Amino acid sequence: MKNLKFKIKNFTFNYQSGQAMITAVIFFLFSSLIIMNGVSTPVVREVMIVNDLVRSKEGLFAAEGGIEDVIYRLKNGITVSSSEGVSLNNSRATTTITDVTGGKTLATKADRNGFVRNVQAALTQGSGASFNYGVQSGIGGVLLENSSSIIGNVYSNGPVDGAGSNLIKGDVVSAGPSGLVKDIHATSSVYAHTIQNADIDKDAYYVSISNSTVDGATHPGSTDQATTTMPISDSMITSWEADAQAGGVISTPCPYKIDEDVTIGPKKITCDLEISGDPTVTLTGNLWVTGNVTIQNTAIVKASSSLGNNSVAIIADKASDRDDGSKISLENSVVFQGSGQPNSYILFISQNNDAENGGNNIAIEAKNSVSGKVLLYAGHGEISLQNSISIKEVTAYRIRLKNSASVIYETGIANLLFSSGPSGGYSISSWGEN
Repeated sequence: MKNLKFKIKNFTFNYQSGQAMITAVIFFLFSSLIIMNGVSTPVVREVMIVNDLVRSKEGLFAAEGGIEDVIYRLKNGITVSSSEGVSLNNSRATTTITDVTGGKTLATKADRNGFVRNVQAALTQGSGASFNYGVQSGIGGVLLENSSSIIGNVYSNGPVDGAGSNLIKGDVVSAGPSGLVKDIHATSSVYAHTIQNADIDKDAYYVSISNSTVDGATHPGSTDQATTTMPISDSMITSWEADAQAGGVISTPCPYKIDEDVTIGPKKITCDLEISGDPTVTLTGNLWVTGNVTIQNTAIVKASSSLGNNSVAIIADKASDRDDGSKISLENSVVFQGSGQPNSYILFISQNNDAENGGNNIAIEAKNSVSGKVLLYAGHGEISLQNSISIKEVTAYRIRLKNSASVIYETGIANLLFSSGPSGGYSISSWGEN
């Protein structure tokens, strides 16, 4: 190509240099597009992946919400059909309820714009009782003396009163306008109308506080916590007694003594029950004792493996003598074992009501190396724990811990089941995505 040049009024145009400029611009444009495409493609891909993940998560939340809704209805006696649905964040979850032997199976499918998540749960039906706290008391309160301690939350309708340095590894609640927590060290938060001489590792909720150390936040002027009911009703205890009686009645010899290996239950025993020496007593059902219960020495009391994940109760209840009688005494090196399944326990129940009526009789006393899968319940009486004992949960009108007694709460107690009693209670035996 010839290098054409001409002048217009002293301006010289060079066509060859203009062509080079256009070529450079086009080259730069294409290079920029290539670079932008290389940068933007992975960004767009990541955005799409994140959006897909969000939709998938929304589907999972809907599935979990659907199955929770059905479980709530079943546990609270609300009627459900064979299929229930819920909608959440543009996701639709459908739960199918199937009756199986001993309970129900729940299968939930949720769809969020083509992203499908499935969740399944199994419920076991039986006579349920929920112990949500390591220690729970009525208005008689919780009294900790010497070096006694609690590993778990405490909920009391009365005061929680320590000896200055008693350790409670969990939340402490003293409910109502007269709620009082004093002279304890709590590793979590404390809720009470009045707090005195306490060492609190987390937060404090109160109306009045004095001589206390709070490592977390303080909440003066807090609303008093509401008092709560006991986890086992008298009607449920009556149904367990009826089940024990249906298994047969033992009326002789009296007192009924066990000092060698035996398998027993369900049974009603119409006098005092004494277990001593070193026998292994295997319980296949509830025992109702219309007298006092004494278990001592190195005896082993356990739930039969045939009970599976169910627990079993020993009840001391003489309706005509609930002031001075219907007591339980556990002492020395007695060991209690479940059936071998994680949520199986031995539950002792005393219907002694002297403490509730203003008296000083002890409904259940456990002392001297008592240990194992044991729960204690005296909804109308006092429970006394002393010396080197370790139990899993205690509930009573009034609770007194002495010396090195310790309560170590296990989460499985929240879904306690029994093989008999009023039906309709459900416990979650499994839950997961499939």
